Amino acid sequence: MNNGTILIAEDESRIRRMLKDYLVSCHYAVIEAEDGEKALEVFYANSKIDLILLDVMMPNRDGFEVLQEIREISSVPIIMLTAKSQEYDQLYGFKYGADDYVMKPFSPVILLAHVEAVLKRCKNLKEETLTVGNITIDKVGMIVKVEDHRIYLTPKEYDLLIYMTDNIDIVLSREQILNKVWNYDYLGDSRTVDTHIKQLRSKIGNDYIQTIHGRGYRFEVSKCFVQ
Repeated sequence: MNNGTILIAEDESRIRRMLKDYLVSCHYAVIEAEDGEKALEVFYANSKIDLILLDVMMPNRDGFEVLQEIREISSVPIIMLTAKSQEYDQLYGFKYGADDYVMKPFSPVILLAHVEAVLKRCKNLKEETLTVGNITIDKVGMIVKVEDHRIYLTPKEYDLLIYMTDNIDIVLSREQILNKVWNYDYLGDSRTVDTHIKQLRSKIGNDYIQTIHGRGYRFEVSKCFVQ
């Protein structure tokens, strides 16, 4: 069983060895880096890193520099390790994208608790992101992108899109859509659905929502989008 791959960027070999031994015993794969330059080199060479333990005070490139460079291209979880206790240092790290802080000295057990909490939180966020064809839906932020370009939906258009992507390849009647998106007390008629379908198509493209004559609509992913 492998719980994930962790990069330890720490210039003190004793701490690296202690962390590696403990994390390996907890079924994590571990990669080591003894300074900031090496940390970046290892990061760029490995696409499967699940989390980084990043010391603040390191030679060549310090942890803040490494953090800023990685955040320009990646949202990989990063926990800062630091002996500094000033509030400013923590705020600085969070400003540039750190996910958590662990203050030295610490026990491996406490560090593991932070690692597991951050990984769990990031996993939950990933599960709230849906990709369908060239559409990406961030359900937490309610952000919709088509080919990486953000599009702006009205609340009902967004609710309609979520309902349809939750029911891909299923024919949905106008009554079903009215009941789910507008709720059972809505007094409108099926033309409301038709209007919103037309508006949604104009924003996400015409290939996704198919009209099934006499029955309703079906959301499907064109074969050209299947990878």
